[in-house]
Amino acid sequence: MQERIQKLLAQAGYGSRRACEVYITEGRVSVNGKVAVLGQKADLAVDKVVVDGKLLAQKESLTYIALYKPRNVLSAAEGQDDRRTVRDLIPLSGHLYPVGRLDFDSEGLILMTNDGDLTNKLTHPRYGHEKEYRVLVARRPDTEQLDAWRRGVVLLDGDKTQPADVQFLSTSGKGAWIRVIMGEGKKRQIREVGKLLGLPVVRIVRVRIGTLRLGDLKPRQWRFLTEEEVLGLKGKNVPTMTRRRIPRGKKIR
Repeated sequence: MQERIQKLLAQAGYGSRRACEVYITEGRVSVNGKVAVLGQKADLAVDKVVVDGKLLAQKESLTYIALYKPRNVLSAAEGQDDRRTVRDLIPLSGHLYPVGRLDFDSEGLILMTNDGDLTNKLTHPRYGHEKEYRVLVARRPDTEQLDAWRRGVVLLDGDKTQPADVQFLSTSGKGAWIRVIMGEGKKRQIREVGKLLGLPVVRIVRVRIGTLRLGDLKPRQWRFLTEEEVLGLKGKNVPTMTRRRIPRGKKIR
């Protein structure tokens, strides 16, 4: 059956459909020897689809992995320099891409998958999936600073952040841990907001993406998601009689 090429790429694990459209617009995809165009369809059972010189195979089995990204690791499937990426931390074959991003110097939960449809659902702004962070700031915040963060802050580029759930958790030396829950994710948003409010950010740990939680994973460790977790991310309920565990992944020390 014919499908749009960006959908075929997404199903093969090349990222969200929006990300796969870039492959097409950059001329990196061909169908039967001719450069593909947006909107074009193909059938992998009949047509020869090539991406960056590699033949696009039939849809591979879907994989879902929760990873604790340590600091100083790129949230990318492929590195552009000699820095390690999250893909380097999972010794499995096949396509795997991070859903969303964490700054190079931030840490915590990353979802790795080859499910392009789920990637699109979790990253598209219109869905507004919550992300929860534990944030260490260098100074103890006062009520005014926390209220301003909750209402939204005008960033240096002129954009105002959406309202967020911000709660004080505990003191830590001269600083404090706070919890930040938000449905958006502008680049380095938490660090910029903290700086503008006079609360320099020392550490960021993401502990939740939508319904998926970091749990007891430690830096560099990973595991496969359970069936319940996968369906939860997709917004589906798991029938009681069909609940089962998906084998856990190897944990890397």
